[in-house]
Amino acid sequence: MTDLNCPDRPGPVPKLSVVFMGSPEFAVPSLRRLTEKYDVRAVYTQPPRKSGRGLKLRPTAVGAAAEQLNLPCYWPETLKHTDTQNQLADLKADLFVVVAYGLLLPQAVLDIPVYGCINGHASLLPRWRGAAPIQRAIEAGDTDTGISTMLMQKGLDTGPVIDTSHTAITEDMTAGQLHDILAEQTAGLLCVTLDKIQSGTARPEAQPDEGVTYAHKISSADSQIDLDQPADILQRKINAYSPYPGAFIETDFGRLKLMQARSMQTKGQPLPPGQFFGLSDEGGLMLSCGQNTALDIGMLQPAGKKAMTAQAWLNGHALRPGQSLTETK
Repeated sequence: MTDLNCPDRPGPVPKLSVVFMGSPEFAVPSLRRLTEKYDVRAVYTQPPRKSGRGLKLRPTAVGAAAEQLNLPCYWPETLKHTDTQNQLADLKADLFVVVAYGLLLPQAVLDIPVYGCINGHASLLPRWRGAAPIQRAIEAGDTDTGISTMLMQKGLDTGPVIDTSHTAITEDMTAGQLHDILAEQTAGLLCVTLDKIQSGTARPEAQPDEGVTYAHKISSADSQIDLDQPADILQRKINAYSPYPGAFIETDFGRLKLMQARSMQTKGQPLPPGQFFGLSDEGGLMLSCGQNTALDIGMLQPAGKKAMTAQAWLNGHALRPGQSLTETK
């Protein structure tokens, strides 16, 4: 394992030199903060992709930020090629910092920097290793999450943890909201970790074998809501997949993404799942679910249209209390 108090570089390092690797918006605050404090010698990000109107090639959020910061930026398709690895070695950086890069770092790359590769991961490891820790934490009903900085190994998020920082998940918090909180938190915690490395006081600890869970990548099948389930489970899924990819139901009026909803217990005789039974005091569409529960849907998005309030959608549809949204679905 890499020694963060490397004998080849005894004593505190005057100013750490860094190669930053990241791609999405989540990683941008970390890049900006590290640029303020350390010697960022280069940025590596995923290649530009076609998106938006006209399918123009657009850089990643990190690529765009690197250009604004006047930092050298590279976007190889892979880090497995020898020429790319030689280019990284020629930068002679003390360490590589990785935040949501999206490309595999082979062992040959992990071995390049003298202080190794440090990853900022959006969970309290070993819980939620993998691609979608923010969404899976909300979906599972976790009330506590956070950030871990770790010394990277070849395994998936298995490296020893250096620092952690906690954040509460509230009942109504969406993945988008938690994303923004953790993005800033990652930037701050990385600076704490790098300062420890710089002063020779970093103490990585191996992850425990107990409590390992995996945050598997979200598929389109995950996004469909089953109204036979209890509403509290469905509310967590709606929050977890908001704003992207969005949790949806298939209805007689087409596909509806549910953007904002809260769960509630119903009284009296259980209603069949999928039945509309009125408006809440806040103007939400009340839809029956499994186990005598219901969703109070405040915001939704019809296919091909912008998000709107449930009240606005109801104004354009002849839907009566007692009618099912999903009779033929």
